[in-house]
Amino acid sequence: MSAKVYLVGAGPGDPGLITVKGKECIQKADVLIYDYLAAPTLLRYANTKAEMIYVGKKGGDHTLSQDGINNLIVEKAKTGAIVTRLKGGDPFIFGRGGEEAEVLIEAGIPFEVVPGVTSAIAAPAYAGIPLTHRKFTSTVAFITGHEDPNKDNTNIDWASLARGIGTLVFLMGVKNLPDIVDQLIKNGKSPETPVALVRWGTTSRQKTVSGILSDIVERVRAAKLQAPAIIVIGDVVRLRERMKWFENLPLLGKKIVVTRAREQASDLVANLSEMGADVLECPTIKVVPSEDLSALDCAISNLNTYDWIVLTSVNGVKHFFERLFAKGMDARALGHLRTAAIGPATADMLLKFGLKTDIIPESYRAESVVEAFLKENIAGKKILLPRAGEARPILPVELRKMGADVDEISTYHTIQDRQNADILLEDLQNDAIDMVTFTSSSTVKNFKALIPDDLFFPLLDKVTIACIGPITADTAKELGFNVHVMADEFTIPGLCKAIVRHYASDVRD
Repeated sequence: MSAKVYLVGAGPGDPGLITVKGKECIQKADVLIYDYLAAPTLLRYANTKAEMIYVGKKGGDHTLSQDGINNLIVEKAKTGAIVTRLKGGDPFIFGRGGEEAEVLIEAGIPFEVVPGVTSAIAAPAYAGIPLTHRKFTSTVAFITGHEDPNKDNTNIDWASLARGIGTLVFLMGVKNLPDIVDQLIKNGKSPETPVALVRWGTTSRQKTVSGILSDIVERVRAAKLQAPAIIVIGDVVRLRERMKWFENLPLLGKKIVVTRAREQASDLVANLSEMGADVLECPTIKVVPSEDLSALDCAISNLNTYDWIVLTSVNGVKHFFERLFAKGMDARALGHLRTAAIGPATADMLLKFGLKTDIIPESYRAESVVEAFLKENIAGKKILLPRAGEARPILPVELRKMGADVDEISTYHTIQDRQNADILLEDLQNDAIDMVTFTSSSTVKNFKALIPDDLFFPLLDKVTIACIGPITADTAKELGFNVHVMADEFTIPGLCKAIVRHYASDVRD
């Protein structure tokens, strides 16, 4: 594919608001040039070989000037690269995308514009403010708040805005708020007109300050509200108290660390994010196949000699079947076996490979599997147990006591992962972390290894610790963590329910 530039709107902050085409442009980019307001989560869609260049512009602190950015885009495109210029919001709404497009035209470089959801629309929607409503107004105007309202040659017709438009939306106007208010009142806008400022709209840091024109400056000053924020002025702001939904989410404003391996973290990350949490993915473990798979290969070659297969985790299922397929076999080779699985997630994964489990224990740990097998006559039966090399010994020990012949085979290992460890430490030092979640003993041990011993208690003293079950909680306590939350049901949904319950009790208290 020949060189091309995509000017892509990243949306207002919630990474879920990226368009399908915008995501595709990130994925196919050879060079990704991105802004301060582009959600960091979107960068995970980029090709691992893509060159990533940050050109953020934050409140006057510019990594590159706009001319520098323009030159950079042209320079990279002239190498024959596919360049995606990722901009917060929409590239053509106060995003200077038009200037970048003009430079590309002059350089003869083909480009496409991929619109994004602008914060001018999204932030009010997440704050419960519809910009138009037939009972209030049918007109809306978007205005830059960057322009000094008192300059001699203003492009803004303040008189028309004050008297002729129902809803006014100012972008980047926090610094000039006193002058904006002054101009509107001076040109005929009622001092009683409702106003709302929405900071970090659509993100877990969203905060809204409401008032009327005559008192909004003092309210914003008292709340210490700073940029980035949008200003909404008009009667539609009255609807906020009835319609606000995002700021009612139970985990809004909480920054929660997920320590699970990245390939298994998506459900937990999605559930917490949907409830408003700001999630920091800091995978402390990486799941890898065992170095020596000869024992597993031997077991797979002799599957006809086994009576049962017991699978204790999603990873166990995944790595077992990967090896089964690698040897040219499929689920039919297990057709004669009875199966047992720890937990619904493991059972669901097994079902994806075409097998229903015969035993699902009442709770999701090895002890419950042992109890379930008490109802079975397994004396003299041969059981295949493919699982993590670090797994607790209780299951094979107890099954052998019942007379079973157990082949415990190391199928995979968990090793330490330091991804985002620097960000984690920085956030802990800045008291920016509210909670750390642990879903296994391995995540606890590896997380502890990331924290310098002399900083462990100072950094974790005020952080809430949530564990998926008693085994994980016991490991955490042994390593010096104070465990505040433990799931009743040892699953990801169970952990999320316990977290919500914990913060709800804080509110009640």
